[in-house]
Amino acid sequence: MLSDRRQRVLSALIEEYVARALPVGSRTLTERYQLGVSPATVRNELSVLEDGGYITQPHTSAGRIPTDYGYRAFVDNLLQSDLAGDDERYRPVVDQLRRSASELDALLEQTSSALTRLTDCLSIVLAPSVLNLHIKQLSLISLSPYRALVVLVTEDGQVFNRQMEFAEEVAPDELAQVQRFLGDVFNGKSLHEIEDGLGEGMVEAFRDPLVRMALDEVLSCLQESELSRTHRLGVSSLLTKPEFSQSQALLPVMQVLEDDTVLLHILDDAARQGAGVPSVRIGRENPAAELAGVSVVASRYGRGAAAGVVAVVGPTRMDYSKVIQAVRIASAALGDV
Repeated sequence: MLSDRRQRVLSALIEEYVARALPVGSRTLTERYQLGVSPATVRNELSVLEDGGYITQPHTSAGRIPTDYGYRAFVDNLLQSDLAGDDERYRPVVDQLRRSASELDALLEQTSSALTRLTDCLSIVLAPSVLNLHIKQLSLISLSPYRALVVLVTEDGQVFNRQMEFAEEVAPDELAQVQRFLGDVFNGKSLHEIEDGLGEGMVEAFRDPLVRMALDEVLSCLQESELSRTHRLGVSSLLTKPEFSQSQALLPVMQVLEDDTVLLHILDDAARQGAGVPSVRIGRENPAAELAGVSVVASRYGRGAAAGVVAVVGPTRMDYSKVIQAVRIASAALGDV
């Protein structure tokens, strides 16, 4: 546990390093920050912080920079402080997002865009799995004797559609009969619940070729939507950071973030924290070695099977206060979807 004075010195050093991306010396801290102590005391505290592993000196003649351990101490202190009052400054952002997006996909995309603007980092918004969402309405619309449109509406207002084609003519009343049957099957259930609850009578009904075809189209519709449930924006923002000025430095980060397993780790971390309480992984705390140079701030939104995650990925030299607030705001904006 750091003393208040050492916490202030560490916080000042991190604030300066976040702003300028240059090693920080004792003279800079003394001149730019009101620490209330002499330059000699600042130098002594920096030595103690370095011995404790909170900061390091990249070159003998250079100033110090924070380590992952130092960032962790800073963030833990930040999370313990009351940031809720500052969230009110961003309340108009939340209200504007909700007013401007009539559908969930639009809200997810706009939330991701707002996160990138607020943090100048990469934002990731992971939608709830459509395979776990309850189906509110299923419609089969005849377009011609050889073509129909499958339309699905989930409990959270998402709308999915897909065309299906027939080798032989299908009359509208046949299609309506299949719609009634599948409507009863899906009524208020998720795809996973339907698969778990198939009884003998249902299995027999699913042997009907038209029923089977319609169900296959429903499955394909949901699975296609599942593949596009992640919204990512802000890669260009990361390229402006000194840490990633060379694009090849960013490439391994982006490749590992395409891995759904890594995103699930982030989701699990955020889920354990509870909705609206961000989890923060710093540098080597991340599940993949490729993420050792970045920090991930994530928060869950929604409940149960309808839970998703919002996250911001940036260099370990990120403005943690701003990013944590932005993630909390995004979680609040999506909390009632």
